[in-house]
Amino acid sequence: MAPEGPAGTAGCRLLVVRHAKAVPKDAAEDFERGLSERGRADAPEAGRWLADTGLGADLVLCSPARRTRQTWQLIAPVLPDPPPAVYDDRLYNAAPSTLVSVLGERGADLGRLMLVGHNAGIHELASALCGSGPQELLDRLRDGLPTSGVVVVDLPGGWQDLTPGEGRFTALWSPAR
Repeated sequence: MAPEGPAGTAGCRLLVVRHAKAVPKDAAEDFERGLSERGRADAPEAGRWLADTGLGADLVLCSPARRTRQTWQLIAPVLPDPPPAVYDDRLYNAAPSTLVSVLGERGADLGRLMLVGHNAGIHELASALCGSGPQELLDRLRDGLPTSGVVVVDLPGGWQDLTPGEGRFTALWSPAR
């Protein structure tokens, strides 16, 4: 049976968060790159948007890279009830197929997951899952997922049945530029 999803429906909700803006690639080894000043300002804004819209998660799945950990650590304090986080090595620069595997494994019995990760994988995952939703949102996602961006996808089949095109794109937030 699929976990209880948003508004008591069968299914699940995925919050896809791209890590906040990091320091340049030549500033440190990739895994150890931290957030830039802009990233440290944008990440809490993403958290405030999540709090203001009432979008929460039961669990956060986060890449263990420094910039993704820092992004989550800046989002969490502004949430009214921050969920626990799991740092999974498989999420570091993961391909969409790996992300789907981790979501299926870790999401059992949960209705809402937040995934904090890296492009290109998380953008490709969100784009593949979103088969319906407001055209404006679909067009914005097609153009890319900016740093600190949040994509909200409702998935009717549960975590064990993540099928391309089956998700409904319900919300998108990105920092003002």
